[in-house]
Amino acid sequence: MILVTVGSQKFQFNRLLEKIDELIDKKIITDKVFAQIGVSDYKPKNYEYTDFTTQDEFNKLLDESTIVITHAGTGVIVNAVKKEKKIIAIPRLAKYNEHVDDHQIQLIKQFEELNFIEPCYEIENLEESLRNIKCNKYNKYVSNTDNIINCIVDFIDNN
Repeated sequence: MILVTVGSQKFQFNRLLEKIDELIDKKIITDKVFAQIGVSDYKPKNYEYTDFTTQDEFNKLLDESTIVITHAGTGVIVNAVKKEKKIIAIPRLAKYNEHVDDHQIQLIKQFEELNFIEPCYEIENLEESLRNIKCNKYNKYVSNTDNIINCIVDFIDNN
């Protein structure tokens, strides 16, 4: 399943939802798609959706997905990376009234440099990003928590 999520902010992301419908119509996307559409006023025609989910519902959807297509929200990306999902991130842009500024471009660049995601800076390139994500390899998230805890324990034990 492909999970599409636009987050829970007060901004719409109709461009993404419309593009997903278009790619389903063209049979570019043949997987089942489920979307969390937030306050977007575009209502998907070819796939199931909900406006918002609880955190538990979202985690269940994330677990069931193989690909996550999302706005560049750090929470979604980090959670999906930790679950080793393939992620396509598309920035919300101020010129489309999708956010107050274009900071999501910088967020995508950072995750791209870490090789955690497939970036899609222009919605017109989503089809190409879908092709890329099926064959590209991405880095896995490695937690440093255990190392930090061990350092603290060592410090306490030796002082």
